[in-house]
Amino acid sequence: MVNDNEHIEYLSDTLQLIVSDAHTFGTDALLLASFAMPKKNESAADLGAGCGIIPFYWLRGGCKGTIYGIDIQPNAYELMCRSVARNTNIKNFTPMLCDLRELQGTLPAGSLDVVVMNPPYKPAGTGILSSTDADQIARHETMCTLDDVCAAARRLLRYGGKFAVCLRPERLCDILCAMRARKLEPKRLRFVCQRPGLAPWLVLAEGRSGGKPGLTVLPTLYIESEEMRCIVGAYKKKQELQRK
Repeated sequence: MVNDNEHIEYLSDTLQLIVSDAHTFGTDALLLASFAMPKKNESAADLGAGCGIIPFYWLRGGCKGTIYGIDIQPNAYELMCRSVARNTNIKNFTPMLCDLRELQGTLPAGSLDVVVMNPPYKPAGTGILSSTDADQIARHETMCTLDDVCAAARRLLRYGGKFAVCLRPERLCDILCAMRARKLEPKRLRFVCQRPGLAPWLVLAEGRSGGKPGLTVLPTLYIESEEMRCIVGAYKKKQELQRK
């Protein structure tokens, strides 16, 4: 069942995701999902999963390992559960209603290969708070800080496991310092621009649990590029077919 404030995103011929006005997704989530794509049989979790777009993107990509979508908001959790029920072919994705700061006893320490989060972009006490609770949690550090996120990822990851985030470039120093403080050594960095000649509007960063120092800066990803069309191409194609 899809409610009045919801609609279906057709991610492939066999994969349907329910999104709502409060819990939807943007380009940044697709970029993070692609940047941190787990290997076929790796286990992974998305902290603050919202509607579940990142786990569903991984499922579309053929991930067969256990995947968790963790969110503190009951409406987001319920949305993910209904998406799983709608896709009877999904066997390896588990939505979880949980505070990422209180995961002890919920998921075993050192049990995951990949952890990601599309975290709130605005630090606590900055900017104008969004009008709804869901937007405030998604955009402002009202429920967790970058250090909370890194601490949770560090606990969940096996030695050598990967943690990835996307953030606005002005917070790059914050996330790299938070990663290193929690022994998630920054290993990969990629800036995202609309097109050549413009400043980046997003940065993708990956840390390795227990990794040695050594940061690789990847080529800039341009939104207006063939690479970007490949990242979202199948999704867009399916959406166009549904509109016809």
